Amino acid sequence: MRFVIVTGMSGGGKNTALRMLEDMGYYCVDNLPLRLIEKFMELLSEPNAEITRVAMGVDVRTDQSFLQVEQILRSLRQSGMPFEILFMEASDSVLLKRYKESRRMHPLCTPDHPRVEDGISRERDILKHIKKDADYVIDTSKLLTRELKEELDRIFVKNEEYNSLMINILSFGFKHGIPADADLVFDVRFLPNPFYIDELKEMTGNDRGVRDYVMSFPEAGAFLDRLTEMLQFLIPNYVREGKYQLVVGIGCTGGKHRSVTLANELYRRLKNPGAGYGVTLSHRDI
Repeated sequence: MRFVIVTGMSGGGKNTALRMLEDMGYYCVDNLPLRLIEKFMELLSEPNAEITRVAMGVDVRTDQSFLQVEQILRSLRQSGMPFEILFMEASDSVLLKRYKESRRMHPLCTPDHPRVEDGISRERDILKHIKKDADYVIDTSKLLTRELKEELDRIFVKNEEYNSLMINILSFGFKHGIPADADLVFDVRFLPNPFYIDELKEMTGNDRGVRDYVMSFPEAGAFLDRLTEMLQFLIPNYVREGKYQLVVGIGCTGGKHRSVTLANELYRRLKNPGAGYGVTLSHRDI
C-alpha cells in the first residue's frame, strides 16, 4: 500500500496533482471529514484491501481546525501507519496572479479580511508545520503542467529519487526589467550583440545561426565553465539548507539572442536525471 497525503497552498496545484495521480492509477479522494480520515486509512491498510495506491487531498477547507489534521497525521505516524506527505507550493506573487486570473476568492478570506493577500498570509501560517514535515515539496511557480506531471510520475510511479530543489534557468532582457523572483542574476551583455548583424537580427538564441555566433567567442565558453562550476558548488548547499526553488536569471539587452543562447547551454550542462535536483528552462522575452 502506498498512501500519499496531498496538501499545500490553495492555488499551489493540489487539485491538479490529484488529477494527475488519478491518471497514474491512484485512488483519489479530497477533503474527507476529519473523523473519517483515520478510519479511511485503517480500511485501506487491511490485508485483503484491493486498492494499493491512494492519494488523499487535505487543505484548509476542512470543516475543523487544521491543527486537528496535523494531530491525526502525527498519531497515525506514531502508530506505524505508512504514508507520505506531498506539499504543493507556489510563491505569493504567483498565487496572487492565479487568483486574479480565476477571479476566485481565497478560502480564508472573510468580510473583515477580504484581501487575497491576507488569506495567503494566514494560510502560510496555518500550514507551516505540515510543510516542515512533508516528504516532498513541489514548487509550481515556474513549472509547466507537463513538467509537474513528469515530476509526479518520477516520484510516485517510477519511485525515483525526489528532486528537493528545482532550478529554473530564465533568460530575460534588461530593458524589460530584471525578473522579480530571480535569486541569481548574470549579465551577458559583455558579449557581441547579434542584433546588429542583419541576417541574425530577426532570429533568437534558439536558432542555430545565433547560437553559433554567440558561442564562437571564447568568452562565452569561459563564462559558462565558471558559472557551471559555481552552481555545482552552490546547489548541494542550497539543498542542505532546504531551499526548494532556485531561479537563475541570465540577461542581455533585449532577452532574445545572447541570454537565450547561454541559458540553453547552461540548461544542457546542468540537466542530469541522477543529480538529485530538477532543472527547467524558460525564456521570458523572446
